Amino acid sequence: MDNKPPSATIEAAHHEHLSTLPFDDTRDFEDADRGFIAARQPCVITAADGRVVWDNDAYDFLSGDAPTSVHPSLWRQSALVAKQGLYEVVEGIYQVRGFDLSNITFVEGDTGIIVIDPLVSTETAAAALALYREHRGDRAVVAVIYTHSHVDHFGGVLGVTTQADVDAGKVAVLAPEGFLEHAVQENVYAGTAMARRAGYMYGAVLERGAKGQVGCGLGQTPSTGEVAIIVPTVDIRETGETHTLDGVEIEFQMAPGTEAPAEMHFYFPRYRALCMAENATHNLHNLLTLRGALVRDPHGWAGYLTEAIDTFVDRADVVFASHHWPTWGRERIVEFLSLQRDLYSYLHDQTLRQLNQGFTGIEIAEDFVMPPALERAWHAHGYYGSVSHNVKAVYQRYMGWFDGNPARLWPHPPEAIGPRYVAAIGGVDRVVEIAQSAFDEGDFRWAATLLDHVIFTDENHAGARQLYADTLEQLAYGSETATWRNFFLAGATELRDGNFGTPTQTSSTSMASQLSPEQMFDVLAISVNGPRAWDLDLAIDITFLDAATNYRLTLRNGVLVYRKVPADAATAQATLNLASKLRLLTLAAGDSTSAGLEITGDATVLESLVGALDKPDPGFNIVTP
Repeated sequence: MDNKPPSATIEAAHHEHLSTLPFDDTRDFEDADRGFIAARQPCVITAADGRVVWDNDAYDFLSGDAPTSVHPSLWRQSALVAKQGLYEVVEGIYQVRGFDLSNITFVEGDTGIIVIDPLVSTETAAAALALYREHRGDRAVVAVIYTHSHVDHFGGVLGVTTQADVDAGKVAVLAPEGFLEHAVQENVYAGTAMARRAGYMYGAVLERGAKGQVGCGLGQTPSTGEVAIIVPTVDIRETGETHTLDGVEIEFQMAPGTEAPAEMHFYFPRYRALCMAENATHNLHNLLTLRGALVRDPHGWAGYLTEAIDTFVDRADVVFASHHWPTWGRERIVEFLSLQRDLYSYLHDQTLRQLNQGFTGIEIAEDFVMPPALERAWHAHGYYGSVSHNVKAVYQRYMGWFDGNPARLWPHPPEAIGPRYVAAIGGVDRVVEIAQSAFDEGDFRWAATLLDHVIFTDENHAGARQLYADTLEQLAYGSETATWRNFFLAGATELRDGNFGTPTQTSSTSMASQLSPEQMFDVLAISVNGPRAWDLDLAIDITFLDAATNYRLTLRNGVLVYRKVPADAATAQATLNLASKLRLLTLAAGDSTSAGLEITGDATVLESLVGALDKPDPGFNIVTP
C-alpha cells in the first residue's frame, strides 16, 4: 500500500479540530472502563482450521495522540471501541466488548443466563461465553434474545447454544416480530452487491494502522467466522408485552422500521437496566448504509426514543446497547437518549424544511449544520453514519433519486459522460494536469471528480490512477466518518493493486435453510437474465417431497412467477420432485445431478430454466469501468 503523507491542508484541518472539539470531556473513557473485569490475552480468535476470524490486537496502535493521517475525533472513537474484555454493567448483567463488531450481553437469572445478541460468528460468541464463564461460573444458557435482524446480532448463536437444545425446549430464542423474514432477505436479495460494497465500508483488506483501517466507528470490523441462525421460538409482537425467563422479568418495546426493519428495546425491572438495541449508540448511525439498504425512517426512530424515555427512564439506573459502552444515572440517561432523539429528529425535520424550499439533497447536505448541543456531544458525531449522507438519505426517502432538474432526468452514465468531459476539457493529460493543481491546492473533492472522469475514459492511465489514489487517501485522512475513510482507502487500494473482490464472503447452510420456498423462488426470479429469457415459455411443477407441497413456476416475457398450487401433469411441461427446498438452490447453481431430483416430462425444460439464470458477480468494479 503506497500511502502518501497527509498534505498541508489535512494537517491544518487536523490542528483546527484539536483546538475546537471538546477533548476535555473524558466521560466516555471513564464509562468505557467502568466495570472492567478481565481481558482476553491475546485477543485473537481462530476457527477450527486455524484461520484467524478475529484479531483485536491488530488495533494496539490506537494509543497516544492522533496522527495527522487520522481525524482526531475518529482516533478518539476508535481507541474507545478497541477496548476489549468482560465488563459488569450492573451486578447481574455483564458484557463482552471488543470481540466482534457488536457487543454480547449476559443477564444472570435464577439458574442460568440470558444471552443478548450473540455477535457475528460462532467462534467469537463462544470465546465471549468462555471469558464470561471463566469469571462468573459455568452457568447454562437458558435463553437467547435477538434485538434485531442484522447479522452481527444473531450470526454467532451456535457459539452459545445448539439447535438441539432449542428443539428440546431447554433454550428459548426471542426476537421481534418479522425478524426471520428480514434477517434472511437482507442476506439474499441484494446480498452479493451489499457484500462487495461492505468490503469497502469495513475496510476488509486494508492494513490496520494510522494510514489504514482504524475501525468503522460502530465497532472495529465484523468477524469472519461461521454465521448461523436459529429460528426464534418466541416472537415479540406488542409494546408492553412481558416475559419472564429464568425468574427475570423483561418488558418489551417494539421499534420496527428504525435501525433495522425488525427491532425492539427492553427493560429489566430486577436490574433497573434498559437495553436500547442499536437505536441509541455512541455515534450518529446510518439512515442509509454505504453498503446499501432500504432508507430508514428517522422520524419513527426519534419517536421510539421519546417513547422509551417516557416509559422506562424513571425506572432505570443504566442504559446499555448492542454496541459501545453503557450510560449510568438518571440525569445522564435522559441527556443521552434525548440528544440521540434530537439527532435523528433534527436531520429529518430540517431536511424536509429545506426540500420544501426547493433545495436538493446534495445542496441541503452541503451546508447542513447541527445544533451546538449536538456538536458538543461526542455520541452525536458521525463516526458510522455521516450528517452528509444521512441528509441525502432523508431526501431520497421522500423525493427519490431525481432532483427535479430536467437536465438531470436522463444523464449519461459514467462510461459515456467521462470521455465527453475529458474531450471538452482538452484531453486526458490536460484533465490530469488540472486535477494535479486541484490536489496541490487541497481541493481533493474536485480532483477526485476530474480523475473519476479520466479513469472512465482511460482506466489504464498510470498517472491518473496514481493521482486518484493519492487524492482518495487525502480525503480519507480528513474524514471523521470511519466508513467514509474506509471507502476512500479501499478505492485507493483497488486503483493501485487491482480489484480485491469480496474478501469476506461467508456461506451459511444455516441461513440458507431458513429461506422459505417463496424466498428461494424470489432468488431465482431476480437471477433471470430477462433478455435471454424473452422467448421462453415454460410451465414447471416443483414438488418438495419433504414438505409435500407443490409450486407452479412459469417463465414468460423474462418474468418468473410462482404459485402454490397442486401439481397438474396435464398442463406442466415438466415436474421436478426435489428431496428438499435446499435442493432447489443447488439446482439453480447448476447441479442437475440425480441426487435428490426426479424429473418427469420434458427434461430439456430444466436446462432452459437453469440456462436463463445469471450468477451474481461478487467482484464487480467500483472505481473503474
